[in-house]
Amino acid sequence: MRDSARDRLIVGLDVSGRGEAERLVESLGDTVVWYKIGYQLALSGGLPLVGELARAGKRVFLDLKLLDISNTVEKGVESALELGASMLTIHAYPHAMRAATSAAEGSDLTLLGVTVLTSLDDADVAATGYRLTIPELVALRASQARDVGMGGLVAAVAEAPEIRRIVGPQMAVVTPGIRPVGSDHGDQKRVATPADALAAGASHLVVGRPIVAASDPKAAATAILAEMAAAN
Repeated sequence: MRDSARDRLIVGLDVSGRGEAERLVESLGDTVVWYKIGYQLALSGGLPLVGELARAGKRVFLDLKLLDISNTVEKGVESALELGASMLTIHAYPHAMRAATSAAEGSDLTLLGVTVLTSLDDADVAATGYRLTIPELVALRASQARDVGMGGLVAAVAEAPEIRRIVGPQMAVVTPGIRPVGSDHGDQKRVATPADALAAGASHLVVGRPIVAASDPKAAATAILAEMAAAN
């Protein structure tokens, strides 16, 4: 786990098209190393950016949350490897994680199991049919991800300390839902500050709207990096 704040901040390119993403990356310059590409950008022509960013010395967290039959997951992971992604998310169902780790074996791709989305609370989880609380479900999925050889997990900051206890110091713990003090929570229900995330054991912090929607994204990213550095 690297300690540099720049190596631990992932900026979510949650924008409507490739042009907007390219302008944002250019404006952030050397301030940011990691970028997240999710459904919004991927489905509006943004997938070629994975390779372009990788060739420019950036690292890409491809947040596609794969979940399907094993063969389809394996082929999806193989495609992510060809694109040049550094991280890829898989919904933390045992069969999907086993398929993903098999496909990524021998590569540098870090596979991340998605535990419970930060936009959900206990009532949402119960409505899907689970009889477990969020902490119980996260703990179960963390132990399953560890046992099948995943590279890390994605979870809210509130669950990060227990995940770290389960998986140990080597696996990545990536925390979305990061909001600097005083910022709007948006549609996230389980949020935390950068300092809270680092104290909880997070290896990487995903920040989207507080940077992407800022009038000066570079200044916003710089302020978050300073907050992270002060908390280390």
